[in-house]
Amino acid sequence: MNSSTFDDAGVYRLDRHRALVQTVDFFTPIVDDPFAYGQIAAANALSDIFAMGGRPITALNLMGFPINLVSPKTIAAILRGGLEKAAEVGCAIIGGHSIRNPEPIYGLAVTGVVDLRNILSNVNARPGDVLVLTKPLGTGIATTAIKRGLASRSLEKKVIALMSLTNSAGAELAEKKLVRAATDITGFGLLGHLANMCRASKVSAEIFPERTPAISDEIFKLIKRDCIPGGTRDNLKGANHLADLRAASPVQRFFLADAQTSGGLLLCVAESKLSKVLRVLKKAQTPCAAVIGRITRRRNQLICMTK
Repeated sequence: MNSSTFDDAGVYRLDRHRALVQTVDFFTPIVDDPFAYGQIAAANALSDIFAMGGRPITALNLMGFPINLVSPKTIAAILRGGLEKAAEVGCAIIGGHSIRNPEPIYGLAVTGVVDLRNILSNVNARPGDVLVLTKPLGTGIATTAIKRGLASRSLEKKVIALMSLTNSAGAELAEKKLVRAATDITGFGLLGHLANMCRASKVSAEIFPERTPAISDEIFKLIKRDCIPGGTRDNLKGANHLADLRAASPVQRFFLADAQTSGGLLLCVAESKLSKVLRVLKKAQTPCAAVIGRITRRRNQLICMTK
C-alpha cells in the first residue's frame, strides 16, 4: 500500500503515457486444499493491480515452507493454483524465490501496466458519488469457522470460490473512465479501506448496513457464536475511533469490519455513470454489484451508518 495516499500499489511512471503498477502480497494457508490456496493467494495479489486500473503482466512466486512437513507434491499443487489464476488474466509467472520457513507462506510480487490517464486512486472520491461493492463480505468469519470446524460444507465451498475470483473488472472500468476511485477490500475490512479512501480524498462516507451483502446468512450466525478472527476485532477497535457505528447492530459492526482475504472492489462512482458501471459488472459476472453507500462532504467522523 502507498503510505501517502493509502493506495493499493506503487506506481512508477515510464513515459508520458504509461506507468508500472507494482505490488506484493502473501499469507499462510487459509484453506486445506493446496491448489485452492494457490489460487486464492494469487487472486489476492493480482487484485491490487486491478484496483489501480492496471493490467498485470508479470509476477514472481514468493514461497516459504517447512521442508520436513510440506511435501513436494503439495508445493507443486500450490504453484499450479497460482499459475492457473495468473494465466487466467494474462499474467506470466516468470520466476520467484523460496526459503525455509516454520510455516507455509505463498503469494506473488506482481508488475502491471496502466495508462496514466486511467489510474484509479484513493484521492478522487467526491461528495455525491455512490459506493459499489463487487463481492459480498464475510471471508474472515468464514475461514475462521472453517479452521474451527464450525462452517457448513456449503459455506466452505462458497467462500473458496469467492476468494478465487479475480477483480479483473477494475481494469475495464478504468479504461472506460467509469470509476472515480477504487480500492480492494482486504485485511483492514470494508470500514478500514473506506476510511483510507476518505482520508486521501478529504471526504466522509455513509454506509447502508442493511444493503451490504454477506456471503450467506450463516456469517451472521457465526458472529453470534463469537467466531470472529483477531484481525476483525482489531479492525473494529480502530473503526470505533473514526466511524459513527450507532445505527449498526453489534453483529453488523463485526461484519463491516471483517478482515477479508481476496475481497471485492469498492468503487466510487459518479451517479450519472452508475448504470454503465453496473452493466460492465454484470457482463464481468462479478459476485455482486451492490450500492452500499455514498460519499459526503467531510464531517467529524469519516464514516457513519444510515438506513
